[in-house]
Amino acid sequence: MIETELGRCVAAFCPGATGVSGVARLSGGASQETWTFDIVHPAGNVGAILRRAPPGYGASPSPSRAAGLDAEAVLMQLAHDSGLPSPRVLHVLKAEEGLGRGFIMVRVEGETIARKILRDDEFAKARPILARQLGRVAAGIHALPGAKLPKLRSMTSTTEIADLAREYRSTNWPRPVFELALRWLADHDPGPSREITLVHGDFRHGNFIIGPDGVRAVLDWELAHFGDPMEDLGWICVNSWRFGGIDKPVGGLGMREDMFAGYEETGRKVDPDRVMFWEVMGTLRWGIMCGRMMQRFRNAPDHPMEQAMIGRRASETEIDLLRLLAPREN
Repeated sequence: MIETELGRCVAAFCPGATGVSGVARLSGGASQETWTFDIVHPAGNVGAILRRAPPGYGASPSPSRAAGLDAEAVLMQLAHDSGLPSPRVLHVLKAEEGLGRGFIMVRVEGETIARKILRDDEFAKARPILARQLGRVAAGIHALPGAKLPKLRSMTSTTEIADLAREYRSTNWPRPVFELALRWLADHDPGPSREITLVHGDFRHGNFIIGPDGVRAVLDWELAHFGDPMEDLGWICVNSWRFGGIDKPVGGLGMREDMFAGYEETGRKVDPDRVMFWEVMGTLRWGIMCGRMMQRFRNAPDHPMEQAMIGRRASETEIDLLRLLAPREN
């Protein structure tokens, strides 16, 4: 059915298109569906991606944090038009098209799976330059003009600490290391940033398309908001996104100094202390998210194994937090 609906939709917004082919749903995406397909056109087929909310599904499991698919489309197109690595948006879905809420974008070829990016020979030349590239990309996102941005939520370090504390208490799963981290964050809260910018909100492996030449696209702007730009730099340094390359803080790819250098090449400034704060915050955030996933596993009638596998990673974040807050002397 989706192939028929996609065909009608494409014919309406793409002059000369005669249909679609190769429609297939991609794995991944906890709150949105992703479909790949080709737009069939006499001038040459066009690879495309449909990103949409599942039928009958709300905006996101956490509507208060989600930017919304319409906002995502605006952000991705604005990033593309500004020269950042972002897919070009072809069409925003309309209610009468029968496909639900979402948008269609050009398919960017490349890899998103971290273990392949970090290990396969295909990406050997890209790996040494990726941390610096990602710094430049983050700086470009933070420089996007506010006047053109859609309406988004705002977040400060203080409100995020309060939100995390509330989420943690709701799990009813006492973890002393999380208590320690919450206390540390409250004691070291830097307060509102002097500069408020667009923050991607999920700047990490899985949301990058990487090719042998480096970063080709940044995906999934679902958690975009206004806030401290150092949040994105701290989030990508969370140990969970290093996939075993713990000696290379930036996604297992490079050093913080490499990313900072790329960021400052654009004329923007890095505050390393605030980045460290957000790295601790991000580590705790992921740990609490894992704890909530374990809670869902326990309460779900079918006990999905994927939820249990993610839930167990809460213990890994405890180790990461101790390494950050109580490092051992050599």
